[in-house]
Amino acid sequence: MSLAGVIVGFVIGLTGMGGGALMTPVLVIFFNISPAAAVSSDVVTSLILKPFGGSVHVRNRTVNWRLVKWLMVTSIPCAFVGAYLLDRVIGEDGADTIKRLLGGALIVAAGGIVVKLVLQARRKTAPIVEMMDPKLVKPVPTMVIGAVGGLIVGMTSVGSGSLIIVALTLLYPRLSSREMVGTDLVQAIPLVGAAALGHAIFGNPKIDLIASVLIGAIPAVVIGAQLSSRASDRYIRPILCATLTISALKLFEPSKNAFNGLILGLAIAFVIGFAIYAFIDRAGRTMLATADDA
Repeated sequence: MSLAGVIVGFVIGLTGMGGGALMTPVLVIFFNISPAAAVSSDVVTSLILKPFGGSVHVRNRTVNWRLVKWLMVTSIPCAFVGAYLLDRVIGEDGADTIKRLLGGALIVAAGGIVVKLVLQARRKTAPIVEMMDPKLVKPVPTMVIGAVGGLIVGMTSVGSGSLIIVALTLLYPRLSSREMVGTDLVQAIPLVGAAALGHAIFGNPKIDLIASVLIGAIPAVVIGAQLSSRASDRYIRPILCATLTISALKLFEPSKNAFNGLILGLAIAFVIGFAIYAFIDRAGRTMLATADDA
């Protein structure tokens, strides 16, 4: 569990994604933790991890505070409601339902990452490095993202990074990668806090499990955040996308032969897709360099 915490913590710090999207499936698939307990424990773990990564971005001034404010308005109450629905409405008896909800959330997250990669690759401009003007923040659409993301986080522990960060990318194309990760890590602190409070009241987080994960995750998330505040995460996202998809498929519990066939198909599609993405990205950068020279 501590080794899994190292991997997930690093990915959280580097990309803003990976808390519920990776840790919860790992706990369910590899450690046979019940889905409801895995969600509750992962939410509490994320609450402790997010400030470590977010503080790095606060110090480096890569946080859009106006965006954080509007997300918090709806994400906090909806996360608490999501925790209540999971623990008191669905409950432990609805393990299969929870697995399907989690798997569906992961598929949506993976699809969102693919969309983001395609949009980035098709841009014929230099990577955005400056901070987005806070005046460009759109309150109503941002609150909608916060509400939907908060509800999903409360019910599945997925979304504080994977879903919300993709939605922000689509809504705000002027957000740089580092500002996007920094903003998402900071806004996730009160969001996950509300979900954690809900699960502490209504659910069953496991303290020993949380401690085991945190031993590896805390130093790893700081290292990942240090890297993300200074560099691009363009190579980690395809890997994360593949991991999310495989985890989602496993949660749907297909037969062994069907699962192996799906993994083989995904591996082939992933290699082809990444090759196309790399080709388009290189072509765009070549065109940009040519234009600059001219």
